[in-house]
Amino acid sequence: MGKTDRLAKKPYERELLRLQHELVRLQEWVRSEGVRLVVVFEGRDAAGKGGAIRRVTEYLNPRIARIAALPAPTERQRGQWYFQRYVEQLPTAGEIVLFDRSWYNRAGVEHVMGFCTDEEYRLFLHQAPLFEQMLVEAGILLRKYWFSVSDTEQEKRFRNRLSDPMRRWKLSPMDIESITRWEEYSRAKDVMFAHTDIPESPWYVVESDDKRRSRVNMIAHLLSTVPYLAVEPPEVVLPPRPAATGYRRPPRDLQTFVPDHAAKLAD
Repeated sequence: MGKTDRLAKKPYERELLRLQHELVRLQEWVRSEGVRLVVVFEGRDAAGKGGAIRRVTEYLNPRIARIAALPAPTERQRGQWYFQRYVEQLPTAGEIVLFDRSWYNRAGVEHVMGFCTDEEYRLFLHQAPLFEQMLVEAGILLRKYWFSVSDTEQEKRFRNRLSDPMRRWKLSPMDIESITRWEEYSRAKDVMFAHTDIPESPWYVVESDDKRRSRVNMIAHLLSTVPYLAVEPPEVVLPPRPAATGYRRPPRDLQTFVPDHAAKLAD
């Protein structure tokens, strides 16, 4: 994708806002109908998963739509069935859960970096489709997105992070390692798709060299695959403010206020 294909800012922001409005409608339908929605975000490092998740959740109620971004498993979790800690994160009725990386860690990072055994890897490839079939049969709406970024664009984003003190924390040793293992990760992704791109829970690939395009494309697709309906919000009437009964605020000098830093700013 060339530079001329980059989505311009104004149409991007206009369409993103429209889609976010629809996401709020989707949320209300999920809440009112007791739907359980799971959205999996996977892809290479710096592919834009986090930015897409932030745009999805920006206007949603965090009590309904939550992000599951699990850290490395504890020693106890390593002794559990592999999928067990992910099951704990699944939504109840009326919830949306967005997995910022998911059980597919085993098919990617863990396999490529040698954090799991070959036997554990093969068992995952066998069980993952069965696990997802059970989720779908239980009535969970499952959507899986793979954010695809080119090697040149990934390296560019890594270099931008390296030179930006506000984003340098995003550049982990694992990210650096992924540069030298590009083909290994590519082969691992191909094998993963061959085993887990099933009719019950297919993979949807999001071209993400242009972050703006990838965000609106992914959100628009998600909305198109969920049969949500508009839900009329309950009518809310603000009561009249009651008449004053003589309350007086305590003197200001009895409280500690934060300094007025804003007063130092130029117009």
